[in-house]
Amino acid sequence: MSLILKQRGMRIAFAESCTGGLASEMVTSVPGASEYFLGSAVTYSNEAKERILGVSHSIIEEHGAVSEECAKEMAAGALKAYDSDIAGSITGIAGPGGATFDKPVGLVYTCATDGVVTVTSVNRFYGDRDEVRRQSVDAMIRDIMKVLEG
Repeated sequence: MSLILKQRGMRIAFAESCTGGLASEMVTSVPGASEYFLGSAVTYSNEAKERILGVSHSIIEEHGAVSEECAKEMAAGALKAYDSDIAGSITGIAGPGGATFDKPVGLVYTCATDGVVTVTSVNRFYGDRDEVRRQSVDAMIRDIMKVLEG
């Protein structure tokens, strides 16, 4: 991903919830990330999703923060907030608590958008909290690659 972004002169931003900044940490651990990475909004609460990213209150009320609709609005909000060329988002339940019958631990929605093409994924990951968080970042990167590939 980083090579493609550098080659194309593109800049990226993230909106993270259940990963709590892990995607940002992974990107910034590579020297030179400042050439293409603008930042990440870690919006763990619903209030932060609404205020910082502009996620609609009605989306959270109707679908929940762990939903495809919320992931889409988070990515669109990061794209706008950072004025980036592409943005990715992650929202889900990393566990071990917070699950419901309809939304189990490991349910994660990811999204990537460039404002024209939007790719979303619904994922069900297994493992402990750290494993779910790492897999979530990988899923978002896959979505980003799909958008970059057209």
